[in-house]
Amino acid sequence: MQTLWPDPGTGELTDTALEALYAYPAGLDRPFVQVNFVSSLDGAVTVAGRSAGLSGPGDQKVFHTQRDLADVIMVGATTALIERYQGLKPNEVRAERRARLGLAPLPPVAVVTGKCSISPDSALITETRVPTIVLTAEAAPGRAALADAGADVVVVGDEHVDLTLAVAELGRRGLYRVNCEGGPRLFGGMIAADLVDQLNLTMSPLLTAGDSGRIASGPVLAEARRMKLAAALRDDDFLMLAYRR
Repeated sequence: MQTLWPDPGTGELTDTALEALYAYPAGLDRPFVQVNFVSSLDGAVTVAGRSAGLSGPGDQKVFHTQRDLADVIMVGATTALIERYQGLKPNEVRAERRARLGLAPLPPVAVVTGKCSISPDSALITETRVPTIVLTAEAAPGRAALADAGADVVVVGDEHVDLTLAVAELGRRGLYRVNCEGGPRLFGGMIAADLVDQLNLTMSPLLTAGDSGRIASGPVLAEARRMKLAAALRDDDFLMLAYRR
């Protein structure tokens, strides 16, 4: 993996340099939201219904580095179910990196579900070292069952999840480094609420056609959000791009 921007390099990018490229701003006093996606060249976010078919070794390395740098992993319920999410597990690299950076041993997963559509016996609830945070609405059924199963259930809205309240609640818990992993509806809602500080987008060297959706879906904005290129990496034929406010 090599850096193309801001400092083009000819050698292999080190783990320390990769951390620096994806580091959150220092001295945060509010949540900073990074959103991560992989997309085909023609805009598809899945192959055969999942994102794994678009990924590659470099993209996976960046993905796991981004997780290791975060205080919390934020994800929509549909994506969590399709991608078979579980709580993060410790490993040697993760333990060393997070200890060195002064972070908790593992970040919790915060799943956004307006209808509490996660089952209490889901691996996202049962297979985790840190209780999963469920960000849901007052009107959602099944909150008590999730809480009884060990989830940290947080009401952030009446009929629907208020994403501004959801992110603020993460901040109230000291979870400022937010790593949002989609899906498209959650990303679209985060854009509409002006909550996205950075987009980390991997361009996969594939043309897929088909009917797969784009990386964001949601309300039409009165004005598009302008982003600035912060980093560009290359691994084989993959491009990893980072855009910041």
